Amino acid sequence: MENYIEIAHKFANGCPIKSVKRFGSGNINDTFKVELESKISKAYILQRINKNVFKEPKLIMENMKTISDHIASRIKLEDHSQHQWEIPQILKSENGLNYYQDDQSSFWRAITFIPHSQTYEKLEKPAFAFEAGYSLGKFHKLLSDLDISVLHDTLIGFHIAPEYLKKFDLALNQTARDLNCEITQYCINAIQQRRQRIDILEKAKAKGILKERPIHGDPKIANILFHQSEDHSLGIIDLDTVKPGLVHYDIGDCLRSCCNLLGEDTQSFDKVTFDLTICQQVLSGYLSQVRDFFVSADYQYLYDCIYLIPLELGIRFFSDFLAGDPYYKIDHPKHNLYRGLTQIKLCESIENQKSEINQIIKKAITKLSHEEQ
Repeated sequence: MENYIEIAHKFANGCPIKSVKRFGSGNINDTFKVELESKISKAYILQRINKNVFKEPKLIMENMKTISDHIASRIKLEDHSQHQWEIPQILKSENGLNYYQDDQSSFWRAITFIPHSQTYEKLEKPAFAFEAGYSLGKFHKLLSDLDISVLHDTLIGFHIAPEYLKKFDLALNQTARDLNCEITQYCINAIQQRRQRIDILEKAKAKGILKERPIHGDPKIANILFHQSEDHSLGIIDLDTVKPGLVHYDIGDCLRSCCNLLGEDTQSFDKVTFDLTICQQVLSGYLSQVRDFFVSADYQYLYDCIYLIPLELGIRFFSDFLAGDPYYKIDHPKHNLYRGLTQIKLCESIENQKSEINQIIKKAITKLSHEEQ
């Protein structure tokens, strides 16, 4: 840990460091919480960016600076009668930059730690469902007037489901894995059966039906900040994947994360269910924030993103397993296989409840219409 403490000093602004400990459970970057011996600022988050995933980390930092400045200016205009909501702010290193590169060319950055905040790997309380949707909706709302041309696309092809299908085909043809395994065959068959609908959002984008906006890219429940002792959200974190895209990617990702109460790492595959009550609450929270910039087509494709994003993530996890796990961190040899199956089971649950989900969407839209009258 000595090297981490040395790196931590680069962002500590001369304050003595009390401790540096691993923090969170992210699949990509190495994250640490740095505790300071200071009365002004008690902690911050230190991260080593995974350069195998993010090839140009400086562009990530430029995106973070752009959106944090924009959101800060928008929040100043907001009604402050509501509770605190924010995103982490970037800290500068001792050389005046918003990052630090060590002797091994590792890329480090530091961001503020939001006090009284807590994250969860799965939805711990029913009240969190509305708040998760609210936080994502507020994020989209605050960035809805930001010109996407000022954002870098730091992950080309991210959330483009047809491209992930191509990678699946390639991994399937080149894999050294045993394809006779029952779970492996189940995943292969499930993906093959759903090939025809994989491009539904991309087709809508290509036709101009859906338009790109600033998106978070990874708004799973673990990236929503909640107050430690009160049932409300404080903000949203993990902004590495912010880029131009369809807000529907974010909506689907938030819902698939919140509505699977067993979480991403369950092995109770036959019990994986898309929870309709949670779905209704997340959508209500989200739609309460986006009504000013949503158009009819945005509402029209809500079911499609709810269905598609778990399928997409299932393909990504399973393809990573077939390729030898080069992308996602794993805790055991079949971790990505099990993750992929979990998302596929979630997709199946969504398919089996299509009419109910569409009713939830319809009622949420009708409620908004009545409130506006």
